[in-house]
Amino acid sequence: MQKIEHIGIAVKDIKESNLLFAKLLNTQHYKMEGVTSEGVITSFFQVGEIKIELLQATSEDSPIYKFIETKGEGLHHIAFAVDDVNSELKRLKSEGFEAIHQEGKDGADGKIIAFLHPKSTNRVLTEICSDKHATE
Repeated sequence: MQKIEHIGIAVKDIKESNLLFAKLLNTQHYKMEGVTSEGVITSFFQVGEIKIELLQATSEDSPIYKFIETKGEGLHHIAFAVDDVNSELKRLKSEGFEAIHQEGKDGADGKIIAFLHPKSTNRVLTEICSDKHATE
């Protein structure tokens, strides 16, 4: 793992949360985009070398919708940058970590992503991600 890439925060209203985090972080978000496969709209803030990713559900079957329904808004996941998601996923599974995704998939902000199940990471939803161009 290279570094913490971003911290994901589940929110009910991304527009309101963009205003809140812009005041808190004293900077504007630099990108908003939808990730259809995950049923979310994302918004990114750059804070030093780490990004904050706000996630709003776009449907009731979205993992973010389900998360907010059970736990409320707040910290959702931590993401680590890796050179190659599929290679790192293979290594992590060999070390006994349970993967939610069996291979990398398209994510937001030009990334290939995969998640580890919180059951195997002390209840912390963990994402690994690499740049799309690094895996092409």
